[in-house]
Amino acid sequence: MLREKELKATSGLFVLLTGLVVLIMSVLGFIQAATAEQPAIAVTSGLVLFLAIVAMAGLFTVNPNDAKVLTLFGRYIGTVRDAGLWFANPFYAKKRISLRVRNFETTKLKVNDNHGNPIEIAAVVVWRVVDSAEALFEVDDYQHYVQTQSESAVRALAQTFPYDAHKADEIALSTHPLEVAKGLQAAIAERLEKAGVNVIEARISHLAYAPEIASAMLRRQQASAIIAARYKIVEGAVGMVENALELISAKSIVALDDERKAAMVSNLLVVLCSDRDAQPIVNTGTIYQ
Repeated sequence: MLREKELKATSGLFVLLTGLVVLIMSVLGFIQAATAEQPAIAVTSGLVLFLAIVAMAGLFTVNPNDAKVLTLFGRYIGTVRDAGLWFANPFYAKKRISLRVRNFETTKLKVNDNHGNPIEIAAVVVWRVVDSAEALFEVDDYQHYVQTQSESAVRALAQTFPYDAHKADEIALSTHPLEVAKGLQAAIAERLEKAGVNVIEARISHLAYAPEIASAMLRRQQASAIIAARYKIVEGAVGMVENALELISAKSIVALDDERKAAMVSNLLVVLCSDRDAQPIVNTGTIYQ
């Protein structure tokens, strides 16, 4: 496996100035030799001019957060990361590679979650190249490789977790975004390690049930919400009834036997748990009539 090795290139400013001087002098010498009919000097000046042009072909620039990968006849020489004007062997092939932070969003994938429910999921991946040699030589197209492996990791993650949590300690896609994002980032980073790519961030950008079951799942969520609300109402009503009985007993307002306590509890629960306002009935007799 190829690893990046940094190459210290020669400063290109001195080579540029020297090359310009040599170019001007060789052109002037060629003109003077041709005018004076001195073929030997003319040939020499032409040869120097040609060599100067070839040498200046070794000049190249590196922009900030870019790198130039140098190869010679298929052999990796090194990578220049420092920004500026540089000079290297004119026969080196120089390929630019960006070291900037990039991001892309995967396509909406239709997969089954951990419980077999079809869902739609997409993710945003933020990444950058950290090893130029691996990115260029270990994979065919590192940008396409990043996209393909990221989508594969998203698909695998969706099949690992359920869409909704059905247990108190269960991690779900919709209810635990931080845990899911960490797992997704780790999965993508593991797949892209051989391509010299560092995954900075990965998070879910789209999550929904598939259209064919969306309406059924919506009714299921509504039913769960209604059940949870009813549970809270009943729990609160029982506490209020218990408090009422304790106050009546503590203040000795009236003595109730078990049958009358049961009737009172029943009436209070009906009033407190009903969706509509209760219609009161005034008892003009005694509590036993």
